[in-house]
Amino acid sequence: MQQSLMENSKLITTSNPDSPIAEAYRSLRTNIQFSSIDVPVKTLMVTSCQSGDGKTTTIANLAVAFSQEGKRVLLVDADLRRPTLHTVFMLSNQTGLTNVLANQMDWEDAVHSTSVDNLFFIGSGPTPPNPSEMLGSKKMNQLIEELSAHYDMILFDAPPSLVVTDGLVLASKCDGVVAVISVGMTKRQQAKKLYASLEHVKAKLLGVVLNNKKKKSKEQLYYTYYGTNRRM
Repeated sequence: MQQSLMENSKLITTSNPDSPIAEAYRSLRTNIQFSSIDVPVKTLMVTSCQSGDGKTTTIANLAVAFSQEGKRVLLVDADLRRPTLHTVFMLSNQTGLTNVLANQMDWEDAVHSTSVDNLFFIGSGPTPPNPSEMLGSKKMNQLIEELSAHYDMILFDAPPSLVVTDGLVLASKCDGVVAVISVGMTKRQQAKKLYASLEHVKAKLLGVVLNNKKKKSKEQLYYTYYGTNRRM
């Protein structure tokens, strides 16, 4: 029997919305909204140093948190090498972003509805031979502009930015970037290198989500957000 979205343990914002972790995601949403008053953040990329840091789980729950506020939200899987976001929402990934960028389909036809109100999804689509070039293309610029006219918030799940350059290419196109760092996995030197890489491409790092930090309570994991006024 297929697990329902409400029972999905990765989507704690739907399975247990009153939990401290779900509240932490709502706090993250608020911090992002207040990070730039003059120019509101509308396109947001979430990345990490390496696989396993919790990036995809973080962006999925953050997208739900924005949609629960009544915003029309689009979640895009821009990890064109190892996409997993579609599995969180139990959706097909046969077609998606790569098909749109290759002019094989219109973006409207690539959008999936989810069981979460106001939340829509575009999968990565088939793995291309040139992910970085596709994300850095003029077609990608055009797509972001078109999507921004139809959605209140667009979130891009990008590959780990110390593993491949794809995320760095996309970061420069977004209004802001959030980095996910896993306690016990991410080394300080890696975090510093990620910060320097994002700074090099002139990406706007809004802050860092500290993931998997142990807490002395029944909740084993929680998320802490640090604004960029804290140096890594």
